[in-house]
Amino acid sequence: MSTGPALLTDRYELTMVAAALADGTADRDCVFEVFARRLPHGRRYGVVAGTSRLLEELPRFRFSDEDLATLRDQGLTDARLLDWLAAFSFSGDVDGYAEGEFFFPGSPVLTVRAPFAEGVLLETLILSVLNHDSAIASAAARMVAAACERPCIEMGSRRTHEQAAVAAARAAHLVGFGSTSNLEAGRRYGVPTTGTSAHAFTLLHDDEASAFRAQLAALGVGTTLLVDTYDVDQGIRTAIEVAGPELGAIRLDSGDLPTLATHARQLLDELGATNTRIIVTSDLDEYAIAGLMAAPVDGYGVGTSLVTGSGAPTAGMVYKLVERDGVPVVKRSEGKNSVGGRKHAVRRHSADGTATAEVICSGPVTPEDGDRQLVVELVRGGRVCEPASPREALVAARAHHERVRATLPQEAWALSRGDCAIETVTA
Repeated sequence: MSTGPALLTDRYELTMVAAALADGTADRDCVFEVFARRLPHGRRYGVVAGTSRLLEELPRFRFSDEDLATLRDQGLTDARLLDWLAAFSFSGDVDGYAEGEFFFPGSPVLTVRAPFAEGVLLETLILSVLNHDSAIASAAARMVAAACERPCIEMGSRRTHEQAAVAAARAAHLVGFGSTSNLEAGRRYGVPTTGTSAHAFTLLHDDEASAFRAQLAALGVGTTLLVDTYDVDQGIRTAIEVAGPELGAIRLDSGDLPTLATHARQLLDELGATNTRIIVTSDLDEYAIAGLMAAPVDGYGVGTSLVTGSGAPTAGMVYKLVERDGVPVVKRSEGKNSVGGRKHAVRRHSADGTATAEVICSGPVTPEDGDRQLVVELVRGGRVCEPASPREALVAARAHHERVRATLPQEAWALSRGDCAIETVTA
C-alpha cells in the first residue's frame, strides 16, 4: 500500500492532466499562485504555516504501482495518463513567503512554476496543507496575543482528526504556544509535551485525597492538580494539605473562570501556597483568554477553538493559474476577479520599523528604504533549496514569526472586528 501523498488529491487534477496530455498542452510553461482573496470576517492578519510540511511531502509525491492500480480500479484507465504518472517527479520551481510570515488579501503566499501537468497535479495537496495549517496558526496567534505572555498549552487532539491534531500542535507552537498534549507532535517536531490527569482519574479513587496522593507519587510536587471534580474550595484545601505549599499548580476546568480564579488565588495565598500557579481550561478561545486578563491566571489550555481555527477552519486560500508561456492569464468570474501574471511582494515599513503596507506587483517592485522582500526561493528544479529536518524547520519558522511579529502596528492585536492591520497596495 502507498504511504505517500499522491492519492490525497482530487480526481479532476488527473482528468485535467489526461486531457492536457492528449491535446499537447501538458508541457506548457505555467505559473500558479496561492493567495487568499480576503481574510475571515473582521480578522486583521493571517499567518503562513504548513510550508515546511509541504516541502517534506513534495519528494514523496510519486505514484507507486499500488497507487496506479487503485486509479485503474476507480476507472482512470487512460494508458498515456498512467504512464505519465508512473514516471512523475516534480521538476519545477516554488517560491513563497517564509513560514511564520504574516499574509494579507492578495499576498502571493506560494508560487509554482512548472509544466501545466506538474503544477496542476499539486493543487489539492498544497491547498489542503496551507489552508489547514495557516488557519490554525492565524487563530493561535490571536490567542497568544490575548494571553499577553502568559503561556498557552495546545490540547485539542480529541477534537479533530488524529493527523490534523499533529499539524495543529505544530502550527500553534510556531506562533508561540509553549507546549502541547500531543505526543506525536513532540516526537516529530520537538514540541514540548505536557499533561497530568483528567477528572476520570479523580473519580477512579475513593476520595480526592487518594487521587492527589497517587498523582504526586508519580509526578512529583511540581505537578498540576485538577481541583474542580467536586467542590473547588475543598479541592484546593485538599491539594495543599496533601502536596504542601510547594505544589506546582492547580487546574480549573469549569464554571465562572474569572471569579473562580480570583477566589482560588486568595485561598491559595491564605494556605501559604503563594507560588502555586493557576491554569485554566474549558472551551477557551481568544475572547475568553482576553476576558481573563485581569484574573490571577498563570496559563491557558486551549482545545476545540484552536484546532477548528476559532471559527475560521480554513484560510480561504486558492490556487490559480496566472501565467502561461510568459503571458498573464486571469479568471474574471463575478465576485472572483484576480490579477494575472506572476506577483512580487515587499512589506513597506516606516522609519521606526513598523509595517505600513503590503506592496504587490506583477513584476519586480521598485524598492524603497525599509522595504523587506517577502518572496523567497523554496524549490529549484524539483529540489528543496534549503532542506531541513522537521524540527529544524519548525524552530526557524517560530523564530521568523517572532521577528516579524514585532513589526506589525499595535492595532493588529485588537480582537474587535476591523480592517487588515496594514493595507495591500497593488501596483
